[in-house]
Amino acid sequence: MLVSQASPQGPARPKRILAWGDTLTAYQHDSISHAMATIERLGRESGAYDTYIRTDSQLISKQAIPAPARNTRNLNYFDAIFFMGTGDNLDAQQKKDLMSFIKEDGKGFVGAHTGDDAFFDWPEFGEMIGGYFDDHPWGVFDAPVIVEDPNFPAMKMFPATFSIRDEIYQHKDFSREKVHVLARLDASKLDLTNPKVHRTDRDFPVAWTKMYGKGRVFYSTFGHADEAWDNPQVQKMYLAALKWALRMEGEDVTVGGGR
Repeated sequence: MLVSQASPQGPARPKRILAWGDTLTAYQHDSISHAMATIERLGRESGAYDTYIRTDSQLISKQAIPAPARNTRNLNYFDAIFFMGTGDNLDAQQKKDLMSFIKEDGKGFVGAHTGDDAFFDWPEFGEMIGGYFDDHPWGVFDAPVIVEDPNFPAMKMFPATFSIRDEIYQHKDFSREKVHVLARLDASKLDLTNPKVHRTDRDFPVAWTKMYGKGRVFYSTFGHADEAWDNPQVQKMYLAALKWALRMEGEDVTVGGGR
């Protein structure tokens, strides 16, 4: 009779995502609750990860959480961060711990929409995420998008060109020499006479990725309103991005190069 034996290590533990929606400062998007709930549901239904939702920055630390808090976690507990927040309310040690979590520990960071509309006075955050918010010239509109890397896991659900109704950010302190652009707006279909358009190179990425030290970083501007989070393609994109950031699929990326 054959007797099956369990692995001495036991089953692998689920990956853990800290869904961080900082609602304490700056402009608050009404979609943040729906975004966090969607990220949690996607992880549960796919079995890819467990989600811990926080609307404060307490767990952005590698230090022990002081009393009277109980049953709390810190960054050491998590494998990646999903960030949709604004403002700058981390102290110096928290900032150091967050960068170490990505750069040295090789953990993942996925920023959604307002993910680069934050920490403008913290240059290392901008270096990590790949750029900063610099207005949304066209508001919510039917954005014409061109996919640049159809083989990247988080782009495989999109056709080569498509239109999506959302608020698309323009970015500053952004360079293709520092990120791997996945998709961009089709500049030939934009109103470039809009006075809020600041870029003269006609380059308006909507999603990119990069490495930051050992860690994998993904950012997309999609996700302004609830409707964006109900879009099946956007849901699949963020799920694939999180799985990539968790090193569950895909490879590390290289940066640089033109359109």
